[in-house]
Amino acid sequence: MKFVHMADLHLDAQFTNLTRENHLGELRRLEQREALKNVIQYCKENEIELLFISGDLYEQNYIRKTTIEYINKLFAEIPNTKIFIAPGNHDPYIKNSFYYNYSWNENVKIFKGEIEKYSYKNCNIYGYGFTDFYLERNNQTEIKIDENDKINILITHGELNASDLSEKNYNPLSEKQLEKSNFDYIALGHIHKPYYKEKELQKIVYPGSLISLGFDEQGEHGMIVGEAEKDKFKIKFIPIDKRSFKEILIDISEIYSKEELIEKINEIEIDINEFVEIVLIGKRHFEINKNEIYKLINNKNILKIKNETKINYNLEEIAKENNLKGIFVRRMLKKCEENEKAKEEIEKAIEIGLDAILSK
Repeated sequence: MKFVHMADLHLDAQFTNLTRENHLGELRRLEQREALKNVIQYCKENEIELLFISGDLYEQNYIRKTTIEYINKLFAEIPNTKIFIAPGNHDPYIKNSFYYNYSWNENVKIFKGEIEKYSYKNCNIYGYGFTDFYLERNNQTEIKIDENDKINILITHGELNASDLSEKNYNPLSEKQLEKSNFDYIALGHIHKPYYKEKELQKIVYPGSLISLGFDEQGEHGMIVGEAEKDKFKIKFIPIDKRSFKEILIDISEIYSKEELIEKINEIEIDINEFVEIVLIGKRHFEINKNEIYKLINNKNILKIKNETKINYNLEEIAKENNLKGIFVRRMLKKCEENEKAKEEIEKAIEIGLDAILSK
């Protein structure tokens, strides 16, 4: 039995935090559609019997009917592939959702909130999804496997080993309980980083997001494909996303002018399919105006510049000066002594204050 496991495509996501250039968000949305098309093409060419979509296929708050029609049209191209969807926290099964109101192809099975079981040849597929944007109740303990001689698969969307209150809002799952269960494969979604081992019999798998949604999702993105027999699973990861997001650190401690910084940025070699975020670190010797830098850099694949530099001042020496700077720094350093816990915040306030004083 051959299968594909994907998750977290987030179709029609806004990508508002991706870049200052609005058209790149539109480009990325087109690339989302292309990614799904590539998955369907793979299923078609390789005669895939089962396609598992473990939630967050689309963004409930932004999804357009035309996009749903595009998805359903693609699903219709693989009528011999049974498609299972477990709605996630971004695409829950709610009354105003397209999962609830749209007529999907016959080969599409959408799980609701209660655990359902579907039999296919020598395989039982269990699943449940979100029926709201949060799911605090864990359904995994309610699943009773009654045919251990068959391949048993669970598909859902959730947080494995949730450690804090916010994570426990998203279908908290216990890895220990899942490992002890009689499932042969557990197809999860929600975590955008792949979690799998090809060479070991790992039954709890996150494929990660099908394509990267931003600079916090670096590395390869794609899908899991596999072949299953009872007690024998072969899986592998296939990259789908043609682009990659990359973070480049530049220490400006030895850079003494805006022009020198621009030259250094323009010397960076960037692949045509890379989106880059420049992170400036170190102690700065000049004012950094990101808007000016954006205008002067050559490579448009540099989407973001993050300034994490610190002012190159000797605060102890400035505190000795008999002027506005000295008075300000002395008072702020005294606050540091009186409140050690707030030292980091106070030091940041000193930097902002010195910037304001020097800019006058």
